[in-house]
Amino acid sequence: MARDIGTDGPRAATASTVVRGAQIAGWLEAARRGDGAARDRLFDACRSYVDLAARYHLQRRLRAKVDASDIVQQSLLEAHRGFEQFTGETAGEWLAWLKRIVVHNAFDEAKRWRGTAKRDAGREVALDRADDHSSASPPDPASAEPSPSQHVLRGEQELLVAAALERLPEDHRDVLLLRNIERLPFEEVARRMGRSAGACRMLWMRAIASLRDQLAAHATDL
Repeated sequence: MARDIGTDGPRAATASTVVRGAQIAGWLEAARRGDGAARDRLFDACRSYVDLAARYHLQRRLRAKVDASDIVQQSLLEAHRGFEQFTGETAGEWLAWLKRIVVHNAFDEAKRWRGTAKRDAGREVALDRADDHSSASPPDPASAEPSPSQHVLRGEQELLVAAALERLPEDHRDVLLLRNIERLPFEEVARRMGRSAGACRMLWMRAIASLRDQLAAHATDL
């Protein structure tokens, strides 16, 4: 995912990534000792990452029906409640644990909607048969697996990307999420944003440049 939106891909293991990982590990250790402030900072720092993961793993056909923020809230609540069950020590292990919670919730949401679709299809088939005795069959259920993609979220690197996205202007963030996370064609991005496809392409290129600037500035700050 990060390579798609203009980061350096394999070369992104920069000093800023290492520092951020150390911060997360430090807050994690302090939170385990009962430091409430450290625990709050730990979860606040990861909220944008959880949001990015929820959008990424939510099935495309459900994105118009399900608000990713609901999965984010549920996942963070479960992580809070199950914090003592986490046994890892590093930032990478922590983020992988959070992502597993998100994937599980996205999977459950897909199953719930699949079940609803089956019930609705069953009602429609019953009515059809009562009217004309036809032998219709319900549509194939949607796959319960996350939508396939050639890119995956990669620990601390994606934590930095998620935080940088949060600092972008709303239209820049929206076009990157729609195009690079939800993998929508520019025609659909244009429809969602109420712009022409050409305008969205130009906005997308400016958004990539803005994201690169944010990542560079964050690296300098750290």
